[in-house]
Amino acid sequence: MEKRQYRIGELATKAGVTPQTVRYYESLGLLKSQDRKDGGQRHYTDEDLIYLNRIIQLKYYGMSLDEIGEIIRLGNEDSTGERRRLELLKQYRKLLSKEMQHLKNVKTLIEDLSWHVKQLESVDTDFKQCPGLACPRCEYKNRCEFYREDGR
Repeated sequence: MEKRQYRIGELATKAGVTPQTVRYYESLGLLKSQDRKDGGQRHYTDEDLIYLNRIIQLKYYGMSLDEIGEIIRLGNEDSTGERRRLELLKQYRKLLSKEMQHLKNVKTLIEDLSWHVKQLESVDTDFKQCPGLACPRCEYKNRCEFYREDGR
């Protein structure tokens, strides 16, 4: 079976990037520079498309191009792929931990914002600002970080 070949524009379109991005990744060594054929045009294979999609995925996950480059170089240095697998595993765990912390922070923010919405919806009509004159009568005053018993 003959391998499919793509010109740079086709490869870029399939991956959802620009040809300039493909050239840039080549210049960084993230993608193999291709031999030029047919009037100086580069030709890429399905394997190149897989590599390009992996780079895009890892960037989406928050990895820098330097980190991605290190993972690619590990694959070139280790024919078994074990070093690359272990490094990817380490990076994925690091990213997962970071995103779980981010999710926890977002949940806390959502809870706080929900509380503020409920608190402001329950205030009397004489509310002018928070903290304000309505604070002593507010049912959420014990949770409110602005309310002070002494009025300060």
